Amino acid sequence: MPPESLQPARPYRGVPQDERRAQRRAQLIGAAVAVYGERGYRLSTVKAVCEAAGLTERYFYESFANSEELLIASFNAVTYSVLGEITEAAHQAGRSRVARARAMLHTYFAALQREPRSARVFLVEIRGVSRAVDKAFDGALRAIGEQVGRLVVPPGVPADPLLEAGIVGGVIHIALRWIEDGYTPDIEIVTDSALRLGMVLGRAPARGTAAA
Repeated sequence: MPPESLQPARPYRGVPQDERRAQRRAQLIGAAVAVYGERGYRLSTVKAVCEAAGLTERYFYESFANSEELLIASFNAVTYSVLGEITEAAHQAGRSRVARARAMLHTYFAALQREPRSARVFLVEIRGVSRAVDKAFDGALRAIGEQVGRLVVPPGVPADPLLEAGIVGGVIHIALRWIEDGYTPDIEIVTDSALRLGMVLGRAPARGTAAA
């Protein structure tokens, strides 16, 4: 008989072990988003997250080595969910690059306004927690920049990762100022301001620009 670790996991009430583990992980991520939003990441404990998830700490360590891993997983869950929203908004806006860019920005700012506590955690508090967390943050910004570039840059204009990074960073700084100012001015004004920056991606490089 093979060792226990190599035997197929037995289903519990018809649910395979891997599926149950994935469900518990999702519960912890959802609870973390809520707890971090209410208390802030630095004031949130593993115990508090587990209580909110309805799980014991044993199940926390089944999925995560420490709080930083859960923070990264929570950040990615929120960020890539919003990325999906803005991508869908761009597709719904039609073929106009300006309409697409505006739809993406408006959807992004609307998401921040809809979940202000999570916005503060995952934009303000997250930086400087650790090198691993900063790396996850920067990786998400790179993915967002690439996706925005694919949807906004016109055919024939080469991708410019540095410009994408600069524009995404600029939009985030607009968002940070907006958050600090209590979500004023109106979202339409903020969207239009960010759009002026975002449309730089749609411009062809100036003649004489050195190719990489």
